[in-house]
Formats: sequence, C-alpha cells, structure tokens
Amino acid sequence: MSLIASDHFRIVVGLGKSGMSLVRFLANRGVSFAVADTRENPPELATLRRDYPQVDVRCGELDVEFLCRADELYVSPGLALATPALQAAAARGVKLSGDIELFARNAKAPIVAISGSNAKSTVTTLVGEMAAAAGKRVAVGGNLGTPALDLLSDDVELYVMELSSFQLETTDHLGAEVATVLNVSEDHMDRYSGLPAYHLAKHRIFRGARQVVFNRQDALTRPLLGEGMPCWSFGLGVPDFKGFGLREENGEKYLAFEFQSLMPVRELKIRGAHNQANALAALALGHAVGLPFDAMLSALRTFAGLEHRCQWVRDLDGVAWYNDSKATNVGAALAAIEGLGADIEGKLVLIAGGDGKGADFKDLRDPVAANCRAVVLMGRDCELIAQALGDAVPLVRVGSLDEAVHQCRALAQPGDAVLLSPACASFDMFKNYEERGQLFARAAEDLA
Repeated sequence: MSLIASDHFRIVVGLGKSGMSLVRFLANRGVSFAVADTRENPPELATLRRDYPQVDVRCGELDVEFLCRADELYVSPGLALATPALQAAAARGVKLSGDIELFARNAKAPIVAISGSNAKSTVTTLVGEMAAAAGKRVAVGGNLGTPALDLLSDDVELYVMELSSFQLETTDHLGAEVATVLNVSEDHMDRYSGLPAYHLAKHRIFRGARQVVFNRQDALTRPLLGEGMPCWSFGLGVPDFKGFGLREENGEKYLAFEFQSLMPVRELKIRGAHNQANALAALALGHAVGLPFDAMLSALRTFAGLEHRCQWVRDLDGVAWYNDSKATNVGAALAAIEGLGADIEGKLVLIAGGDGKGADFKDLRDPVAANCRAVVLMGRDCELIAQALGDAVPLVRVGSLDEAVHQCRALAQPGDAVLLSPACASFDMFKNYEERGQLFARAAEDLA
C-alpha cells in the first residue's frame, strides 16, 4: 500500500536515473504526474516516450506557471534548489521534494543511512556485504547503483543507502534506524555558499534517526543529540564505551570494539589507514542494526574494495600502482595520501589535477610534503594546486594521463607507490571519474 495521495498532481523535475525511477514509481501507483527537464534532450527521454507515451514532458527552460500546477515537485539531485523557477514555485506554495523523501515514506524495513564527503560508497557496499553475510535480505543503493525507489519491496529486511548532500536537501524526514555522516570536508563549493551550508545539508540525514554513528576524529560529523539517543562512534584511536577503533596487542594492530579486539588489521584486503576507518564505520553501523560480529568480520576479510577507490592496479619494479580516481575533492585525496602513505615503505608519486570545483587546495601541502616524493600535475586547475603546494615537493606538469604515467615511472623508486588521487573532478578532460581511472589503469598495465 503506497503512502502517496493519488488525487494530487506531481511533476518530476529532471529526467536522469533518479527521475526515471520516480516516473516508474508514480506510474505504477496511478498517480497523476508530468515531467520537466532543463535540457532539450535529457538522458532518459527516449525511454520515457517509449514506455510512458501518455506522460506530458516539457524540455528546456523551466516554466514557472507549469510547475505551479503541481502540489509537489520531485526535484533531481542534479538541479540546485536555488534555481529561480523552483524558488518561484516554492514561494507560491508548491512543495519541493525528492526521491529519497518518497522512498522514506514507503520503506517498510529499517534503513541504514550513510553520507559523508568521502568513503560513503565503500562503507555502504561493505555494510551491504556484512548484512548479506548475516543472511539478511538486504537492498543497497541510493546515490550508489540502484535508485532508492527501485529498491522498494516487501521482501527486503534491511535497506543500506548511500545519500548525497543534494539528495538530502529535498529530504525532510528520513527516519533511518541508524544514520551517519562519515566525514565533512569542502566539496561542491560551486553549489553551496560555503562549508556551513554544505554541513547543514549533510546533517539532514539525522532527521528522525533512531540511532547515530559519528567519527571521533571529525567534530563536524557529530549531530546535536537529544537525551537518550543511542550513539556509537568510530575512529583510529583506542576505543572506549560504545566505540570502534584500533588496539595494539603484542606489536600487532587490531580492529576493536570497546575493550575487545576483533581481528588483526593485516587481514583486511583494503589498504591504508582511511580504509581501516571505513571498516570501523561499517562495523559500527552493522552493530547498531544487530548484525553479528562473526558475519561482519567474515565480510571484511573478503572485501577487496571498490573500483577507482584506492584500488591496486599492479606492481612493477618494486613500485605499486593505485587507482583512486574517485577522489574528486581535497578530502578524498588527503585520505588516500595519508592512509596509503603510512602503509608503504617508500614515498608516493602523486598524480593530481582536473576541475577543482572552486576548492581550496592549501590543505594538501603538509600531507604531500610528508608522504610524497613528487607530484605530477595535469588538467584545468593544476596551477592552483601548484600554487598551494609551493616548494613542498618537486612538481611536474604534463598534458595527458599517458604522459603522467610515464613521468611517474621515471620518478618512482622501489618501495614507492604511484597514486592517481586527483583531488578534482574529471570533466575538463574525461567523461567521468570512471573513464579517468580506467585509462590510468590501462596505461599503467601497458608499461613494459
């Protein structure tokens, strides 16, 4: 039984992946709706016209009068709520909502909700694997993989959802069983007025949550809590009550909960301190929803990580090559530089640069100085990175990814690692971060 009133008119604004999931959801429930998109030829237009020829679709500049015919607009995460036509409709009483709000109204199973500037895909996937290892009928998606509304099913026992700040902007009451913001660092500053606005959007994930997980090493992840709210934490220090962290026994590091060692860090397939933090975050979330430790640890031992996220590519002449193309912001690159830098014998040779999305690169300087042998720079904002790094390490500028790979081979020494962790989006030179990572991996594999 749907929790949506079918006698009202809705408009889906944005016809991408999530927009098409909204179309399917509304059509299946007999809701009266139309579609609008700012693009003349949105990605799913042909599919819409083939499968739902009766639906009114308007492409191009948004028409305020048309939008005001709706009781509720389901706005794509890709479209800023500050768009004048949306603001005009809202001023006239039209509710602005999104697919996650609709999902939350209709989901019958508990929700594990995960956001953060970085690592949310890894942690989301890992919690999904842990739930599956525990024998749960689990559905994983949201900002990652399958759109939220396509996951709705009476058979699902647990939803594990990755949620972006853009999705959370249109979510009034998620009501998750457990929610977390893994970390907060500057990202999407081309869409937000500053870090406080971005931080506020992220923290909408905690609305209606029954339990909370926060990062002890990042004060911006901790919500203002009501008294009695069950609260768990994770971090790379020694854990205390209700905390997950690292303990040392006989010179060996262990993942631990409170005062109990769970498993040696060396048994993780995913490398680096940042991935140890990801493992601890996943354990905290899984524990909050009652997953047994044996199943969670079994999943951790077999999890090899996600493509383009500090993914091992090859070893050549004593040098390891890692693809971290998903590091599209400074915080993600810092996590890889510091995490991997602490985990190898030698130094890093870093490839960075691309579309900086208005970010400030100054926070890269000290970690690069501590962990890198050299930085190879490419892309539109490479000079901004060069200015931020100054004379911290030798800098090499290149015009292509192939040239970057060959320069890295010449610069790296045995025991070092070459790391593609650009701290920038890819759109100035590539279709997306996946293409950038694939081309890097291919170029590295082609080295004789």
